[in-house]
Amino acid sequence: MRGISGIPGISRRSLFIASAVGAAGALLPAGSRSASAASAPSASTTAAACTGSYRAEYHFTVPDQWMNDPQRPVWIDGEYHYYYLYNPDYSTGGTSAGTAWRLATSTDLVSFTDRGIAVPKDTTPNGDVWSGSAVVDTGNTAGFGAGAVIVLATMAPGDGAQAQYLYYSTDGGRTFTNHGTAPVLANPGVRDFRDPKVIRDEERGRWVMALAENDKVGFYHSADLKSWTYVGGFIKGGIGVLECPDLFRIRAADGTWKWVLGVSANGKGSGLPSTYAYWTGSFDGTTFTPDLSDPQWLDRGWDWYAAVTFEKRNAGGTLDPAARYAIGWLNHWDYAGTTPTMECDGFNGTDSIVREVTLRRATDGTYYLASQPVAGLDAHVSRTVDLGDLEVDGSLLLDYSGTAYEVSTEITWDQLTGAGLQLRRSSDGGRHIDAGIYGDYAFVNRGYTVSPDSTGRWQESRSPFDASAGTVRLRILIDRTSIEMFVDDGRYTHSTEVFPDPADTGLALFTIGGTAVFRNTVIREFAL
Repeated sequence: MRGISGIPGISRRSLFIASAVGAAGALLPAGSRSASAASAPSASTTAAACTGSYRAEYHFTVPDQWMNDPQRPVWIDGEYHYYYLYNPDYSTGGTSAGTAWRLATSTDLVSFTDRGIAVPKDTTPNGDVWSGSAVVDTGNTAGFGAGAVIVLATMAPGDGAQAQYLYYSTDGGRTFTNHGTAPVLANPGVRDFRDPKVIRDEERGRWVMALAENDKVGFYHSADLKSWTYVGGFIKGGIGVLECPDLFRIRAADGTWKWVLGVSANGKGSGLPSTYAYWTGSFDGTTFTPDLSDPQWLDRGWDWYAAVTFEKRNAGGTLDPAARYAIGWLNHWDYAGTTPTMECDGFNGTDSIVREVTLRRATDGTYYLASQPVAGLDAHVSRTVDLGDLEVDGSLLLDYSGTAYEVSTEITWDQLTGAGLQLRRSSDGGRHIDAGIYGDYAFVNRGYTVSPDSTGRWQESRSPFDASAGTVRLRILIDRTSIEMFVDDGRYTHSTEVFPDPADTGLALFTIGGTAVFRNTVIREFAL
């Protein structure tokens, strides 16, 4: 994806004034609905000076200035190297606008160590560096030495024609040098030609690149990472310009192997998400054949864009073929600069929690990807509050307050219209984020707190749900500017950016049209 060109962050006052209640509304007991609507955020109640930090407590955030696309982490010398697009000149803009690649390392994918800029911008006439991918060239195919780390990334110099350029590292991926100023894959005369994702095809002894080309993912081959040949493409229209392609193979619990092709795509115009679309299928090294024509979505929320998946390895480096990790940008280009974090904390850029992704077989014989938060979170639990089983008929305000935690529960019922949780609830109950189930869908609704969406159109995200089961398991990660909900086995997840007032710390349970029991309700807090 493209880099950012120094768009200044909107002020906190402007953000709060622009915020509006979504059309869907919060799903509250009937007696509370009108009072909550009257208490939606307004300039008079929320346009105050910064009263607390908006920096996430246990999610990855950029140290300062601006961050957007994650770049696929790679395993080097016993730790993950996580690169991401970073603009140190975000607040000033000008001639130095645009992104470089900044590096952070981690062994557990929860706690990260900042390593500074790895792939610099503006060191060649080609300017700044956009999205791409890094690979470890163990076989010295590119000629920079066995184990050299190679980055293929998009740049758009001069007339803005997007092309792919090579950088290499001989110090374990800490610093990179440009391989000349000419592209290794030139633009053939099209507008969208970016985000190279490179994998190694060991079976055929070559490198394979997936490239975003408007409504197509192009496939290319190379023996040395320096010279690329087009071999075919996968076309999908109707979900916007395709960006940040992904291509990998994974094994299901039943032993079935599938190839997965993923893209970041904007399906809002068709009533679909604007996150990570994917297809399961087969890939012969040249052609991807999907199992179904329409994609599935790895996240159903509004804010899990430019996501990447990457290899799961144990502490010794052994590869797990039955799982991958994934991380996404907790933002969206519709409102990328709309955040109080810049004014209050000096940064704009938060990522989702890293997820473990597995391949599962549905009852109809098709396959899908399921997600759960990375297990490394367990080692950072600082406090556990076990609330046990709670019977709710209407609403129940819990004796708990917090701005960053995880809550998990299994809701069961005999007859019910809806049930869920009010998160980041204000003391008067007027502001909150609602998450749960209603009728035939699961949802997260940010319409009754401050959100970056000034249009009011993107306030409630939904995913399919079968209420006849009479039960649902919810695992929800709450941090200072985000909500991530995992439904049942994680086939459906919702990631949403929100900006509740730091004073809004309450938590309540609710039901609509019946009684439910919230079983094994547990709250966990984290310390990094």
